[in-house]
Amino acid sequence: MNEMTLPRPNNLDSFWMPYSDNRYFKQNPRMLVRAEGMSYYTSEGREILDGTAGLWCCNAGHGRREITEAIQKQAALMDFAPTFQLGHPIAFEAAARVAEMTPAGIDKVFFTNSGSESADTALKIALAYHRARGQSQRVRLIGRERGYHGVGFGGMSVGGIGGNRKQFGAMLPYVDHLPHTHDLARNAFTKGQPEHGVELANKLEDLVALHGAETIAAVIVEPVAGSTGVLVPPKGYLQRLREICDKHGILLIFDEVITGFGRLGTDFGADRLDVVPDIMTMAKGLTNAAVPMGAVATSNEVYDTVVNSSPEGIELFHGYTYSGHPLASAAAIATLALHQEEDLPGRARAIEPYWEEAAHSLRSAPGVMDIRTFGFIAGIELTPREGKPGARAMDVFRRCFDEGVLVRVTGDIVALSPPLIAEKPHVDRILGTLNDAIHAIA
Repeated sequence: MNEMTLPRPNNLDSFWMPYSDNRYFKQNPRMLVRAEGMSYYTSEGREILDGTAGLWCCNAGHGRREITEAIQKQAALMDFAPTFQLGHPIAFEAAARVAEMTPAGIDKVFFTNSGSESADTALKIALAYHRARGQSQRVRLIGRERGYHGVGFGGMSVGGIGGNRKQFGAMLPYVDHLPHTHDLARNAFTKGQPEHGVELANKLEDLVALHGAETIAAVIVEPVAGSTGVLVPPKGYLQRLREICDKHGILLIFDEVITGFGRLGTDFGADRLDVVPDIMTMAKGLTNAAVPMGAVATSNEVYDTVVNSSPEGIELFHGYTYSGHPLASAAAIATLALHQEEDLPGRARAIEPYWEEAAHSLRSAPGVMDIRTFGFIAGIELTPREGKPGARAMDVFRRCFDEGVLVRVTGDIVALSPPLIAEKPHVDRILGTLNDAIHAIA
């Protein structure tokens, strides 16, 4: 073996890892070096069954040949082309494929590079829409407590997770928040949508009374709040939000970054929950995470109002260098083809009952205070250790990894979202390992 082919040791110093305990990790590194199907593989060659679809994103499983080949083919043909005043066919094809899947009337697609960029883009489009209608006083944006809409300043401002905000000082002005929908006292251990809590949507009427409907541009919510720990909307809640928004001329934005592309057993959360928003954000499953890409889909009315009410020239002064990137567009087209050919939403629907029962079988495990399931998602909430919030769940995460299963934790909640290609033996292993880990660290 010559010097050029000798293995080089990892240097962990330079990479400032996102959302990570850098000091702990660099003393105790957990390296993933390969992925295929339902599993990752570590640098030691251990298989790690993926219980989280990466980060809610590899819905079709890992290492899909069809996606890889599409990226390779496009890279050889054209690596990059700008979409400022120019175009390339594959971006238009990708947008058309997305529009075929979105609810009727949500047909215009603006490409971004991530869910964070999608959230900020959606908020800016909402503001531009009202300005184009001659209602420039509509500048207020309404989010929700415990909501997550990425890490841009717009998304952080309408988001409602304290840990994502407190380091960074001032947020956007003219922002307010609805209460979250988590009601442990009335809805603990719910399968599907909770029975209680529709009345929480009426808090939007309180904000209208406080601020004036004429000042409110948009409300943004996740159909199912994922990153905060799987909060499923109560029955009728989203329908009521839709009614109030329509009543007062407020745009309704669904953040579908997690719930899009099959996670709830339908193409989008809007389909499963039977509520059509005015604007939808997406990312993650759009390309199966093979290339970063996000998108914002808007109603035809929103697009037409912004574009046709503007003077000649640029209608929306917004965009990204990599909007509609050729490689990302190729990955999206290949991913959405797999989504349809393999009926990934149908697979999620088929396994949902088995998944639900398996997750709720952990109800008697020590320290489990709630379990929430909907679609192919589960949240297992653990009792925090006194004075050490998050420590119990982090111990579970590390124990599961050591036993060959990847889970995700947020606070003291274990969130599960396997690839949609998972089968019953995978479910058994994920939940069995999690159960063992909860018992082991009790």
